[in-house]
Amino acid sequence: MRIGILTGGGDVPGLNPAIRALTIRAIKEGHEVIGIKRGWLGLIDIIRDVDADNENNYVLLTEQVVNKAGRTGGTFLHSSRTKASSIPKINVPEHLKLKYHDDINDLTDEVLTNLDYLGIDYLIPIGGDDTLSYAVRLHKEGVKVIAIPKTMDNDVPGTDYCIGFSTCITRTIEMTHALRTSAGSHERFLVIEVFGRYAGFTALLPTMAGAGDRCVIPEYKFDIERLTELLVADRYDNPSRYSVVLVSEGAMFQGGNMIYKDETLDAYGHKKLGGIGELIGAKLKELSSGYSNNLHVNIINQKLGYLVRCGDPDSVDSIVPMAFGNIALDLILKGQSGRLVNLTKGVYGNVPIDIVTSRNKIVNIEKFYNTDRLRPKYRDFLNSPFFIASGE
Repeated sequence: MRIGILTGGGDVPGLNPAIRALTIRAIKEGHEVIGIKRGWLGLIDIIRDVDADNENNYVLLTEQVVNKAGRTGGTFLHSSRTKASSIPKINVPEHLKLKYHDDINDLTDEVLTNLDYLGIDYLIPIGGDDTLSYAVRLHKEGVKVIAIPKTMDNDVPGTDYCIGFSTCITRTIEMTHALRTSAGSHERFLVIEVFGRYAGFTALLPTMAGAGDRCVIPEYKFDIERLTELLVADRYDNPSRYSVVLVSEGAMFQGGNMIYKDETLDAYGHKKLGGIGELIGAKLKELSSGYSNNLHVNIINQKLGYLVRCGDPDSVDSIVPMAFGNIALDLILKGQSGRLVNLTKGVYGNVPIDIVTSRNKIVNIEKFYNTDRLRPKYRDFLNSPFFIASGE
């Protein structure tokens, strides 16, 4: 068989180990692996001509190639936020502009034709809910698909774990602790903004592990007065006179909405988030005098951003992708398709791929978040999944 593999959406540590695992195993089983470059974009940009230069769209993978890349972060196949069923006119590949000239174009027919042109029997997309939602579409079109979940937000339904999450929270904990020296030196509030558009796992888990005193997450609109009161109390209780709050990028003030950097939409209709951490910091400084004898508390404000996305994977994001890649090939060898590889309550498995679009995966507020104290709940961990707050 010929197997195609691609990575879509944001890069995370652990993608290359997954590509490596699947490729090496497939080659040893006598099959061929084609790496599709730049996610779904690579599958719409192919020119079906033997003399055409498609070097930027796909590559035959070998053990030598994936062995070298498998130790590194990011994705050597590159990535993009492309939704092949919704391509703006300006982004239609040059050789297709005469055929597709609407403001928004569905290029799924090109994807299906290009998969046939490449002779791909099975397609392995690695991505988050946006990338995998289009994989669901292809599954319904008859393409044999095995999906692998990836996202630092850890918000793909049907699995407790997504590739990239462990490295993200590991880095968040490390960097937060590193910034404590500055916060303590100047006796300030430390406000750290982390990823998490709709789900607050990347703020909740590091706080649970002791990185922060408080956290605010998208699932609960918080009262800034209450947050200020709590952080002032935390600061006075700390001999070094500082306190820490982790802020999900999708967190919202009580009575407000998400904070966007601008009105630009990505391929999946999402506006670019940005600025909630800075707004919270400004309000904390303004309001702090009301809880600290008329003295304003200054702020250290840090957005972690790509610092938790770049670099090499940690041990979990080296082991789990290896297992996911091998499970994907096991399913292929059994002739199964339309499946999402998963890890649930510490056990590897797989579920129907349709689960990706069936519901949202968010923090269970009642179970894991104390809305009065604006922090995680620290009880009832027995029989919980490895990362506790699974969202299922």
